[in-house]
Amino acid sequence: MPFSLLLITAVAVLAAVCGAVLESVRGWSRRMLPFGGGVLIGVALVWILPEMAEYFGWPGALGWTLAGLALLAVIDRFVYPVCPACSTDHQHAECSTRLHGFAAPLLIAAGLHSALDGWTAAAANASPIFTRAFLIGIGFHKLPEGLALGVIARAAMRSRSSAIVWCALAEAMTLGGGGIQIAVAPYLHPSSLYAVLAIAGGCFLYLGGHAVHGEFQRSGPAPVFWPALTGVAGSSVLRLFVS
Repeated sequence: MPFSLLLITAVAVLAAVCGAVLESVRGWSRRMLPFGGGVLIGVALVWILPEMAEYFGWPGALGWTLAGLALLAVIDRFVYPVCPACSTDHQHAECSTRLHGFAAPLLIAAGLHSALDGWTAAAANASPIFTRAFLIGIGFHKLPEGLALGVIARAAMRSRSSAIVWCALAEAMTLGGGGIQIAVAPYLHPSSLYAVLAIAGGCFLYLGGHAVHGEFQRSGPAPVFWPALTGVAGSSVLRLFVS
């Protein structure tokens, strides 16, 4: 199992446990969301897209990237929120648990989301540069996501210990998705792998924009602009050093 995948999973699980134990981290995790979104956008535009253009050419790379963005947008709009821990802010004040009935769909969606992250991270091990890029992008995405997941799951469940266990299992699905990718990778043509990575780049763009836009709606432009810009700039500068 790649070390990067184990590290990403550990970050996600630890963040979710902290969110379930320390409900006060909710505000802090919200403040981190625009920075994490900026990192995802920067990784997609500066790391992934140029590499895909070398393989597919710019029209092909843009096409696959936009396909990933459109796929995630459709799922988010018509199926279920693609990042439920980052997009949900319900409060059911009359319930003994503040988000009564919300735990099961939240945790299922978070588990599927984590499995997709794991698949993408494992696929990125085809290139040392991609390994760094996806470690940075997914890692900064998983930290505020895990914190928010823990806080919301704790609000949706009567027991803190149950929230901790189920959040840890949902985030541990990152390893499951990575394991599936590793198992089927020998049977995939290289072009299929690069297509998956290009689609993942489009997903990064959507998730990054989703995080920034969501926090913009909640807090306004001032608390969002500079953290998001810092995330984009930071991932871009790091790309120069890695190259």
